[in-house]
Amino acid sequence: MAKKDYYEVLGLQKGASENDIKRAYKRLASKHHPDKNQGSKNAEEKFKEINEAYEVLGDAEKRAAYDQYGHAAFEQGGGAGGFGGGFGGGGFGGFEDIFSEMFGGGFGGGGRRNRVVRGDDLRYDIEISLEEAVKGCKKDIRISTLAECDTCHGSGAEKGSKVETCSHCHGSGRIRRQQGFFVTEAVCPSCHGSGKKIEKPCKSCHGDGRVQKTKNLSVTIPAGVDTGNQLRLSGEGAAGENGAPAGDLYVVIHVREHDIFERDGSNLYCEVPISFTMAALGGEIEVPTLDGKLKLKIPAETQTGKLFRVRGKGVTSPRGGYAGDLICKVVVETPVALNDKQKDLLHKLEESLEGKSQHRPQQEGFLDSVKNFFSNLGKN
Repeated sequence: MAKKDYYEVLGLQKGASENDIKRAYKRLASKHHPDKNQGSKNAEEKFKEINEAYEVLGDAEKRAAYDQYGHAAFEQGGGAGGFGGGFGGGGFGGFEDIFSEMFGGGFGGGGRRNRVVRGDDLRYDIEISLEEAVKGCKKDIRISTLAECDTCHGSGAEKGSKVETCSHCHGSGRIRRQQGFFVTEAVCPSCHGSGKKIEKPCKSCHGDGRVQKTKNLSVTIPAGVDTGNQLRLSGEGAAGENGAPAGDLYVVIHVREHDIFERDGSNLYCEVPISFTMAALGGEIEVPTLDGKLKLKIPAETQTGKLFRVRGKGVTSPRGGYAGDLICKVVVETPVALNDKQKDLLHKLEESLEGKSQHRPQQEGFLDSVKNFFSNLGKN
């Protein structure tokens, strides 16, 4: 089944900016997050699609490759990585296998010894609030993963049982044969790819050396993280085969949309409604910050859409440095549900302003521009 276009998944055009991609990802990931849609298979699949699309489009190099070659850029182990069970920490084999086939040691299987293959890297998506992202927090998570068997400690054998190198593949776990110019390779039928023969397999893990377990972990999330940031927990991924080291766990951050603030990098934005009277005459208003309230002075004759910057009330990057700013956009609120007396007062105010352009510079400028537009239109 053909994969969907990554831009289409995020609802974007091909030339979308980095900020557009990030905003689309934040919005969709929050909407389809499994925690908000428990039991919904469609939401789970959509969430995986969104993450896969952002994994590519959110990375400049991967995006360039995708724009040029499409999904083919990541086929044959070449690109974005998996999103189902982990990040594929076992490696690709690749060139070592090719050179081994071309130049290496016989075709009965003796040339290539069983490699130490570390366990798969795993991915865990976690959703946190904006306050938690800005100030940092600790979260307890539960993951299901392959862990080293406590009974045999990864050997796959019962205590006192012999573990010998497979005589059929000489420990490589693969059997290769040559037929003319062609080389074929398959999993060793004797040891099933493990490269060893166990006299008595461990009853707990049936000789695999690993068992499925649920682990409880405490994750420290540093202050300043944002959606898409990843935390690497070394050695907390799946256990490796044959006692090899475990992979890593990558915790991917998703910051929930906030009722008041919108984040853009290290800055926070919010809209602050003010009355018609305050906009005209000026005054003070309380505005929220993540540290509490503060007073914002509104000068007389303030127009809707004016931005006020409060220094240092934004977000500090996890890498350190100065905190960003809080940027407040004032919106002049039109009075509603007026009684007759209030309407009469507004009519009188309107009459007092009639014909006096100094009170309405923007309106007068707009009307002049419209007049010139139609005048020039008539000449053409």
